[in-house]
Amino acid sequence: MEAAVRNAVPGILAECGGNAMCATCHVYVDEGWSGCLADVEELEDELLIGVAADRRATSRLSCQIRMTATLDGLILRVPDKQV
Repeated sequence: MEAAVRNAVPGILAECGGNAMCATCHVYVDEGWSGCLADVEELEDELLIGVAADRRATSRLSCQIRMTATLDGLILRVPDKQV
C-alpha cells in the first residue's frame, strides 16, 4: 500500500494510512502469488467483507501485505472501485 501511494497508483485510496481500518486499499492478488503471502488475519478478513468491489478468493488489503525480497515481482490488480 505504501509503495502504491508513493507511486500514485490509481485506485489505491488508503484513506486510513495503512492502519487496516478502511479497506480502501483492496487489491486482487494474482493467483500464482496467492500462496506466497501470509494468511489473512481476522481483522483483515472482517474488513474484506465490506469492500466496495466484489470480494474474491484472492482479495487482500494491500496495507497488510508485508513486502519482502520473496515477493519481488508480485502481481496485484486494483478493483474498479474502492468506495
